[in-house]
Amino acid sequence: MIVSRSQVTVRYAETDMMGIVYHANYLPWFEIGRTTLLKELGLPYRQLEAEGYRLPVLEISAKYSRPALYDDVLTIVTYLREKPLLRIHLDYEVFRGEELLATGQSAHAFIDLQGRPVRPPANVVAVMTAAFKA
Repeated sequence: MIVSRSQVTVRYAETDMMGIVYHANYLPWFEIGRTTLLKELGLPYRQLEAEGYRLPVLEISAKYSRPALYDDVLTIVTYLREKPLLRIHLDYEVFRGEELLATGQSAHAFIDLQGRPVRPPANVVAVMTAAFKA
């Protein structure tokens, strides 16, 4: 399993009039977690795009347990629990300190520039194989 941690501070624009984070704002935080995890593996998303690959979202879900509030410092923990084959499945947890606020999942597939599903590039396969042997 691969784990990555990212931090964000809740901006005023991400909240409603009660100072509570609007539910859709968790999705960009999941993206921060996902792209950070890939970058930490040596697979920055910009590099994948330059090589002609995209990783669109196929499925995404979130479950909210406690509200995040304006100016909270949040930690997004991203998990890649299984070596990806054709799809990449990620799990997310959003914490304020030790308090779990939300969880989520997303699934992605590799596509080419024409939008056709393709196998992951060799460098991704090599990195994932090495990461999941450890």
